[in-house]
Amino acid sequence: MEDLPLPSIFEQARKIYDAATESASDQDVVRKGSEALRKCEDMIGKLGLFSVNETKEDISTGNLKYIMVPFYLAELTEKIAQDDRIEILKASQAKLKEFIAFCETMELVPKEELETSTEGNSLADRRARKIVRFKHQKAAESKLLEIKERKERRGRSSKASALSAPIEAGEEDVLEDDGEEEREAWLTTITLAICKAFDLQEMLKKEEEMLSSIKEIQEKDGDKNLSREILDDRMKRAEDWHRDGVVRARYSKPAPPITCATFARDVLEGRANVSETHDHKHQPLIFGPASLVSGPLTSERERLAAQVFQPGFRMPTMSIEDAGLREMEMMNKWQERTAKFIEEANSAWYKDDTRKPGPSEDADDEDDDAAQEKSRAWDDWKDDNPRGAGNKKLTPCG
Repeated sequence: MEDLPLPSIFEQARKIYDAATESASDQDVVRKGSEALRKCEDMIGKLGLFSVNETKEDISTGNLKYIMVPFYLAELTEKIAQDDRIEILKASQAKLKEFIAFCETMELVPKEELETSTEGNSLADRRARKIVRFKHQKAAESKLLEIKERKERRGRSSKASALSAPIEAGEEDVLEDDGEEEREAWLTTITLAICKAFDLQEMLKKEEEMLSSIKEIQEKDGDKNLSREILDDRMKRAEDWHRDGVVRARYSKPAPPITCATFARDVLEGRANVSETHDHKHQPLIFGPASLVSGPLTSERERLAAQVFQPGFRMPTMSIEDAGLREMEMMNKWQERTAKFIEEANSAWYKDDTRKPGPSEDADDEDDDAAQEKSRAWDDWKDDNPRGAGNKKLTPCG
């Protein structure tokens, strides 16, 4: 294979790819096709057939088919059977990304695909991308089929003309150079490969995530060789525990009935008082295996198993009736305290009894005049008798 030219190696690898995609092929054949495609990649790089400064119009018709080499290599790599499946998936995704990136540089990716790829990753966005991709794929397949039929008609026409036989209706196509037709066929093939590459990339990414999560679980459990026998044994033990719990529940004492609702109805209808006590205690709801076991758990294993299928939120600590009774008790206390405050406000010691009943307005005016005269007389006396007058002999310097 080393002595063969690039077109011959590519044709061999393409035949292996077609056989591998149509039916299950031998692993040796798949590996041989992968090696041939890698050889094609090396030769394309050495010959410098493509440049990042070019577009699809600058690429010659004979070199268009070599754009498909990374895509063929990605699909054949994905079909290789190996113990480390994650490495195979990563290698295949790397080739798909290389193929898609090169097609974007060459302006071969459809505009609708680029527009939808920039949108969000919601369910509606993914569905829209799938629909657009499916339409492009169907259009490309129909176009390739039409080109194939044209080639077959041209072949029949050329054979009939060579034998000087009459040409059937619809086969009078003019024999001309099929270079444009070949270019159109390869561009359509590349468009179809781009649609398949996006779908395959999403599928491989999901598979890698699933295998990575399973590997993490195996490493966390300390068992890297998690077999089907271990899973069956765990399932059997869980079923036995549930079955034993059901048998024990048949002979267990049933829980006492809830009487709080009846007591609240008696209070509302006047047959009972709020202050009367009742024997009801709120029983929290129990889910999962714990609901089959009545009484205390005897082992740590039963305690852990009873926690299975429990709700992820806090369960109520009292019933609605208990909460209503507490609120009624608080309201009664508040009413008693309010009545006491009102009684104290209306009591005799709280009222201002020092002020006698108000006299007439004339009496108020007389009191005001008398107080004013008294104030003026006091001011006059202070003017006539300054502070310290009559005490000069008591001072040291007097």
